[in-house]
Amino acid sequence: MPQDLTRDLHDLLERGRDRQLRLAVTGLSRAGKTAFLTSLVDQLRHAGLEARLDLLSAAREQRLLGAQRVSQQDLGVPRFPYDQAMLSLGGEPPQWPSPTRGISELRLKIRYRRASASWWSSDTSELTLDLFDYPGEWLLDLPLLEHDFIGWSRSQCEANGPQRQALFADWQKAVSELAPDSEVDEAQLAELAERYAEGLRGAREAGFSDLQPGRFLLPGDLSGAPVLQFFPLPGLAQWSAEALATLPEESLYATLKRRFTYYQQHIVRPFYRDHFRRFDRQIVLIDVLGALNAGPERFEDLSRALSRLMQSFDYGQRSLLSRLFTPRIDRLAIAATKADHVTPEQHTRLVALLEALLEEPLKDLRYANVPVKALSLASVRATEVREVTQQGRNMPALRGTDLTGESVLTFPGEVPNRLPDAEFWARQGFDFTGFRPLPREPGPLPHIRMDAALDWLIGDKLT
Repeated sequence: MPQDLTRDLHDLLERGRDRQLRLAVTGLSRAGKTAFLTSLVDQLRHAGLEARLDLLSAAREQRLLGAQRVSQQDLGVPRFPYDQAMLSLGGEPPQWPSPTRGISELRLKIRYRRASASWWSSDTSELTLDLFDYPGEWLLDLPLLEHDFIGWSRSQCEANGPQRQALFADWQKAVSELAPDSEVDEAQLAELAERYAEGLRGAREAGFSDLQPGRFLLPGDLSGAPVLQFFPLPGLAQWSAEALATLPEESLYATLKRRFTYYQQHIVRPFYRDHFRRFDRQIVLIDVLGALNAGPERFEDLSRALSRLMQSFDYGQRSLLSRLFTPRIDRLAIAATKADHVTPEQHTRLVALLEALLEEPLKDLRYANVPVKALSLASVRATEVREVTQQGRNMPALRGTDLTGESVLTFPGEVPNRLPDAEFWARQGFDFTGFRPLPREPGPLPHIRMDAALDWLIGDKLT
C-alpha cells in the first residue's frame, strides 16, 4: 500500500477513535500567535517534568507524560518554525519570534496515562494534535466571501473614521477623479492599487485591524500579479445596479469587479476550504491592550473586524460522521493576550472587557450550543510583579525590560471592565509598555494561564 494512503487511512481511523485533534490558532496581526504556538509546544514537551501546568487536569494528576514532534500529514506545508522561535527567545538579548509570514503546521504526539485503565486496554494512550498557523492578515479576507464588489466597496468606504481617512488621503484623492465607466489604464490601475496597499500598510502600523484585502499586506508570490491590483470604488451609490451591469468589460468598474471576484474564488475560497473547514477546535487570540493603547477609533475598528471575522467560522456540535468527513469547530477559546502587561488584579477586568468586545458573537455561539471560554493569558511571560510603596500605600507594579532595552518599573493603567465610552476616553488614556521576553532560564517558558487554555482546548481528550 502506498505510504501516503497508509498515512491517510491511519489518520481516518484515529479520528474515528477520537484520537486526533486539529487546533486552529487564530488571531489578527500582532495578537501573538507565534508566541502562543511556541509556548504550547514547549509546555507539552516539558510535561511530566518541571512544567507548571496545574490548571491542566492531566498534568495536575501526573498523568501527562510528555509530547514529541512528529512528521505532519501535509508535506506541502512548511513546518512551524519552533526551533527558530526558541532561539530568538533564548538570544542575547532575548527577542520575540518573527511574525507569521505564511501558512505552517506542526504535529505533536501527546502521551498520557488514562484516568481509569481497563483490563482490555493499555493504561497509556496517545493524542495526535495538529497545530496550524497562518498570517492574521490573510484571516481578514474570510468576510470577503459574503460580499459582492459593490457591497465590499461600500463597506470599506463607510468604515473610515478621520484618522484612517488621513492614511488613505493620497489614494482617495486620486481615485475620486475616476468614473466607473471610464476606460481602464493598466499602468494607472497598478499605481492606484499600490497606493491603496500603502494606505493599508500605514493603517496596520497605526494600529488598525479591519484591513482588506489581507494579501495586499503579505502578497508573497502574488506580488505584482493583476489579482492584487484592485481596490474599492467610491461613488457606486450614484449608479443603479442595472446601469453598472451594462458597462463594457474594459471599463474601470467591470475590471475591478472581475479582479475582486477572481480574488474571492481563487485566493480566499481555497484558503478557507483547504484550511479552516478542517479544524476541530479553535483559539482566537486578541490584543485588547494594544487596541486600548491605540485609541477609540482603532478600538472600534478592532471590534468591527472581530465581529465580521467570527461570522466566517463554521461552528457547531460534531457527530462521529461529521468528525470524520465534515469537521466543524466544536469548542472555542477566546483569549486576551499579553496579560503580563498589566498587574494580576487587572486580569479579571481584562476578561470582562474581552467578553464585552465580543458580546454579539458570543451570544450567537451560545445560542448554537458551542462551548466557549474567555480568558486572559501571556504565552511567554515578559514581566515580574513587584510590590512598591507609594504615598504610604503598597501597590503592585511590573518590572521588565522595554523594547529599547531599558529596565523599567511601571504602574500600568487600569483596564475598563466594559466598553469605553466617549467620556471614558476623554478622561483616561492608556500607555501600556511593550516588553522584551525575560532572559531564558532552564526549563519551560514562563507563562500565565497557558495551562488553563490547554485544559479547555484538549483536556477532555486526555482522560
